[in-house]
Amino acid sequence: MATFLYRIGHFAYRRAWLVIGVWVIVLGGILGANAALGGTTQESFAIPGTESQEAIDKLAEVFPQAAGAAVQVVYQAPDGASVDDPAYQAAITEMGTEMADLTGVTSVVDPFSEYASGAISDDETTAITKVQLTGESSDVSDATIAAVVATAGTAEDAGLTVAFGGQVFQDNTFGITVTEIFGVLFAGVVLVITFGSLMSAGMPLLMALVGVGVAIGGIGAVSAFVSVSSTAPMLAMMLGLAVGIDYSLFILSRHRTQLANGVDPHESASTSVATAGSAVVFAGITVIIALLGLLVVGIPFLSVMGLGAAFAVLISIAVAITLLPAILGLAKGRLAPKPGSRAHRRATTPDTGRPTLGHRWVAIVLKAPVVAVLAVVGILGVMAIPALSLDLNLPDSASEPVESTQYQAYRMIEKGFGPGYNGPLIVVVDITQTTDIVADLDTISAELRDLPDVAFVSAGQPNATVDTAIIQVMPDSAPNSPKTKELVQSIRDIAPSINDDLGTPVTVTGATAVSIDISNRLTNALIPFALIVVGLSIVLLTMVFRSIFVPVKAALGFLLSVFASLGATVAIFQWGWLADLIGVSNPGPILSFLPILLMAVLFGLAMDYEVFLVSGMREEFVKTRNARRAVVHGFSHAARVVTAAALIMFFVFFAFVPEGSGAIKGIAFALAVGVFLDAFLVRMTLVPAAMALAGNAAWWLPRWLARVLPNVDIEGEGLRQHLDDSAWARAQNDDITADALYVGLPESRLGPIDLAVDAGSVLVLTGPDAARRVLAATLAGRLDPVAGRLQVRGAALPSDRAVAMRTVALAEVSDTRDNGLTVGELIAERLDLVQPLFRAANRPAQLRLWVDRLNVALGESERRPLTADTTVASLSALARAATLAAAALAERPGVLVVDLGDGLPADAGGRGPAAVFGALAPLGTTLILSVTALDLVDPALTQERGIQRFDLSTVDQDGTDTNSTDTNSSDTGKALQR
Repeated sequence: MATFLYRIGHFAYRRAWLVIGVWVIVLGGILGANAALGGTTQESFAIPGTESQEAIDKLAEVFPQAAGAAVQVVYQAPDGASVDDPAYQAAITEMGTEMADLTGVTSVVDPFSEYASGAISDDETTAITKVQLTGESSDVSDATIAAVVATAGTAEDAGLTVAFGGQVFQDNTFGITVTEIFGVLFAGVVLVITFGSLMSAGMPLLMALVGVGVAIGGIGAVSAFVSVSSTAPMLAMMLGLAVGIDYSLFILSRHRTQLANGVDPHESASTSVATAGSAVVFAGITVIIALLGLLVVGIPFLSVMGLGAAFAVLISIAVAITLLPAILGLAKGRLAPKPGSRAHRRATTPDTGRPTLGHRWVAIVLKAPVVAVLAVVGILGVMAIPALSLDLNLPDSASEPVESTQYQAYRMIEKGFGPGYNGPLIVVVDITQTTDIVADLDTISAELRDLPDVAFVSAGQPNATVDTAIIQVMPDSAPNSPKTKELVQSIRDIAPSINDDLGTPVTVTGATAVSIDISNRLTNALIPFALIVVGLSIVLLTMVFRSIFVPVKAALGFLLSVFASLGATVAIFQWGWLADLIGVSNPGPILSFLPILLMAVLFGLAMDYEVFLVSGMREEFVKTRNARRAVVHGFSHAARVVTAAALIMFFVFFAFVPEGSGAIKGIAFALAVGVFLDAFLVRMTLVPAAMALAGNAAWWLPRWLARVLPNVDIEGEGLRQHLDDSAWARAQNDDITADALYVGLPESRLGPIDLAVDAGSVLVLTGPDAARRVLAATLAGRLDPVAGRLQVRGAALPSDRAVAMRTVALAEVSDTRDNGLTVGELIAERLDLVQPLFRAANRPAQLRLWVDRLNVALGESERRPLTADTTVASLSALARAATLAAAALAERPGVLVVDLGDGLPADAGGRGPAAVFGALAPLGTTLILSVTALDLVDPALTQERGIQRFDLSTVDQDGTDTNSTDTNSSDTGKALQR
């Protein structure tokens, strides 16, 4: 990964304006598409596969007037007055008539209608008019809502207080408030303090804003085609800002440190993207994987939120590893800390002079690591206690802003009718099998009235086709009360007995039942999801740090952070402690999907800090084998940037708390607290203390596991080897150079092999089949070397494997199987591999050229000249081998490897295969002829090319090299072994 990112950083730095231009086009295109499509967010809390959702889907088909969007118009008479007063009654009736005439309104049932039941409170101070709209909430236009609200003047002029309730009035607008701007400003202050430079501080902010712009634009464009929750863009913006700033911060911090130590700006930018960028990619991928894990919960709106947030993180990664190095390419060396400045001293003399704050803190922690561990566990454990009483639910009108009309309607209904009237349940009855509909519906209503916590049960109302009826049940408790959840379950418990007695299947639905089903599913998914996330963290960190202790400790610390954060959220948002300080006016149940979102997001961020702190410890431990010194060294070097990153995350998240909507407020608070606790208590206190207590055992990994796990190499060890090998390769003057090369497998290797092959010469490999094939595959980049150095035409192997594979072509002419192809088809296959489609028109001319070259190379060896239609199976052994070689040469390789097996006979004129291949290949192409034990030296060819021979049978498997060089021409040949 580090080598791949190095190349990306190198390209972006060198082609800065191209990369910047691409990003400008992407940003402008996505924002333009968003504006043109006009997508809007909406609340669609659907949960397929549950009883409540299936009942709603059924109602939409057979009872659409009961399944569509509805508005509750709540009227409240002045103190001492009654809504039954003639003047008030007339105003309510007139207003109902006005609403009934509006476009988009299906029906209006005012409280005085014969079809209304329980629409006037017992004290006659409050009344409800039910307005049924066309379609579901997502289909209702703003114009229809505005027209309904505009009729309020009729009742208000009469002296009534009017408020409107219903899902259509929930605020789905998405915008940035002043507090979010303050969060970005606070992040800017932290960056200025960290870097001591306005230019450096501005770059992470710019990168984050670009990433957020692309992410929000993309989500907005998608919302024109699919239902997107209003929480999704807010979560994407919040997460995109936080990780976007942090990811650029990590890379830029590494870049400035290297500049201060005299590294070339171009090289510094590339290596910063490779090293710090590897950690960024790793951390970002963990966040994305965790967010995509929300898909397994099976709730559409939550899946969309997870996809939107994952998209924002993906864009942040892409911006950090492409756009940032491009900007660095424009800045050149101007970002280097000024000599003598504090930033310069920190970068150039990190282990001397006055100890940094991070060094002093880790020294304090390591004085009594046991105390530090117990203190952190104790603090977080106490904070987690409120999480034991976690109550989950979806947001309702009670969580809306106090000044909103839906909140006022909620409180007016609660005061006049009771809290349960804000969460009516709809009992759907299948009456297709009953012959006494009225009596059976009355029986069912009576059974429902006998259930606990029931305030009111309406009469059954059949649909027009008399196959489905609905009964409205008003709970005695609020929609988010545990008693309401018990009532829903009670109705479902008596449904089988009602069906057995009356033959009428009964289901319960409605917004409250849907909310309860979603909460139940999310609660049940919480522990499995936590196990998946924790298991994922252990696997990923084991790959990164090659340790058992480090990932287990990291996972336990993550769980402490999550539960402590949940505890703090429950204490404030559910219990109401200190709620007024952060603007929580209505404490109540916690948002259903908050715990899973918290685990998904905090997991990635926690792993981010873990990687940056512990990777430095591991690097120092590998060098010194001193566990305690490694902890101090790694922590001291990473503490400053991790502190800055955590503070930025905290400020960005917390900025969404004061003015955020009910849903986003709780999410933002939980994330802000979680980041703070995880960074400063777990990662910067618990981690160094636990690592010091574990000592050398912290880096233990079973050998069998080390062999199984892939090596992620985020420290860039592979990159440093690649850069060293590349520098060596560029310094070579030969086409192929092998220096103490070992090939094969680690447990059965062949070598050392030393080669130096001129461009355009011929190398004859002799020896056993297996040895020749292994060496040929290694030279062609198909097999990695075991040890030593190897370069092919300037490409160092194995890191430049892709370059070598494009440079070296293989032709196995010893394979005599009939493939059924013609000469033209065989060559055309290879031409298709290297030529774009738009050049297909030149294919016939190219084929004729290669066929002519074949005929020239073969001379008189064939009785008839070859054509494109000649079948390969009909050719002589030599002509067939030449055709296969020509097909390989059609790829325009710099090196051609031909496997002759046991060799080929010469033609009648004594012309051998080496001469034929030499005539086919351009003089600049190096030929490698692999044969068991046949002398292919052709004096005629020697005059044009230098021929060298290397006998692999003299190189033992145990590494003993007894090979001697066979140079066939003192003028053009060259010694292979040095």
